Amino acid sequence: MRPAIGALSGLVAAGAGLAAAEVAGAITRPEATPLLVVGAAVIDLVPRPVKEFAVATFGTADKAVLLGGMAVTLAALAALVGSAARRRPAIGDAGIVLAGLIGVIAALTRPDGGLLDGLPSVLGAAVAIALLRLLLTRAPREAPRQDAGVLAPAPPPTRPDAVATPTPAAEAPGGFDRRGFVLLAGAAAAVSAGVGAGARWYASSKAESAAAARKITLPAPAAPAPPLPDGADLELEGLAPFLTPSTAFFRIDTALSVPRIDATAWTLRIHGRGATERRYSFDDLLNRSDLMERDITLACVSNPVGGSYIGNARWIGVPLAALLEEAGVRPPSEGGPADQIVSRSSDGMTIGTPVADVLDGRDAMLALGMNGRPLLPEHGFPVRMLVPGLYGYVSACKWIVEIELTTFDAFDAYWVPRGWSDRAPIKTQSRIDTPRPGARLDAGRVVVAGVAWAQRVGVDAVEVRVDDGPWRPARLAAEDTTDTWRQWVLEWEAGPGEHRLSVRATDRNGALQPGDESPPAPDGATGWHTIDVTVE
Repeated sequence: MRPAIGALSGLVAAGAGLAAAEVAGAITRPEATPLLVVGAAVIDLVPRPVKEFAVATFGTADKAVLLGGMAVTLAALAALVGSAARRRPAIGDAGIVLAGLIGVIAALTRPDGGLLDGLPSVLGAAVAIALLRLLLTRAPREAPRQDAGVLAPAPPPTRPDAVATPTPAAEAPGGFDRRGFVLLAGAAAAVSAGVGAGARWYASSKAESAAAARKITLPAPAAPAPPLPDGADLELEGLAPFLTPSTAFFRIDTALSVPRIDATAWTLRIHGRGATERRYSFDDLLNRSDLMERDITLACVSNPVGGSYIGNARWIGVPLAALLEEAGVRPPSEGGPADQIVSRSSDGMTIGTPVADVLDGRDAMLALGMNGRPLLPEHGFPVRMLVPGLYGYVSACKWIVEIELTTFDAFDAYWVPRGWSDRAPIKTQSRIDTPRPGARLDAGRVVVAGVAWAQRVGVDAVEVRVDDGPWRPARLAAEDTTDTWRQWVLEWEAGPGEHRLSVRATDRNGALQPGDESPPAPDGATGWHTIDVTVE
């Protein structure tokens, strides 16, 4: 029973410390709270295979799993520290100070960290120490240990006529004021939960209010996207729609807390080698006369063969090439001294993009809107970068605040030292959307459909194979542009039994999608998507 009291004291103290840290974070910066800064440090430090395993296993829930695992680990450590502190309070102080120090170091070493970012961890540690000490004053006291071979002093003689008087538990040696402890621990836990939730709500509502300080209306673009051609969306059950809804668009990034940015205060800085420094406000971009609208497919390099980390949307934004040209940037082929654009996010993330790819005529942009509305915070509000034909980790910086012109020799962006390629054009791929893997189907006519993409070139053919039979051509949907995916469909007369379906695509240059399987690292997965189904 008594060790459990110490463990409970540690848990309650840790909860109070986290609540106090949330309060400090709401006042200074919500992203600087201990769980978030330590979690971000963990993401930065874990080896690439661990990251790949997390994405492959948990998908877009990887951040929730990380935070949940950290919470469980913290709870276990708090329980151990509390149990040890019951005998030696100094151990409790030392354990909490160490945890606070880790939080401070993690906060101050973040790329976007400032001096005040250490305050939440400091305040949280101070509150945890104070409450743990207070709780332990109500916990049972340890009886003195008797050394071997030493007789305990004999109790004083009792008069025959003495009447025994019960001693209150709180006053007896080793006694336990159970009611006082329960009331104190329960009240502390309840207050901590309420204060922590309130602080988190306040920080979120404050950020939401700042982000929505005004109603943003996207202007009509000077260069609108052409209407979708008839037949571009086959509208088949189980097939991904041609345009992915913004709320269903995949999200892969390292931000444990989505940045909430006030568009009225946002600025973009362009500078570096061969560039005349320029700054733009959100209004500067929103009111430009060269806004364009384009349908662009965006893919994550972590997408496995047949994976879902890809989507297609209608984006509106400012041509990135125009902004660079206003700053005097020239491509390397014309003597420009920079061959890499390093885009920086508000949370310090860096992404490296070849200058030549942005200035070669493709529809690279700083996007302000997605599917007819301003960007969602999860997808980069107020501004994000997009470069068709490149995987997102080298082209699609969200929450962008800076563009620096430099060289690949001079600077490695975030993912390069972690084992990923510094250049990563999107590879030709195809995917079966319906039927689903493991599906049980009725014999007869079965619709097999999916999507294929070969950005900057275009998809020329898609073929499907049943078991080890011949490759059969699928019917292609109408093509929107070479920068978007293309739907396809095949009608299969399915006979009973276990069957394996495979798909492959050929681009407009006649290059067949590679069949050799390779993992996403270092520059994108290869292989033919294959599923197994049962026909009854």
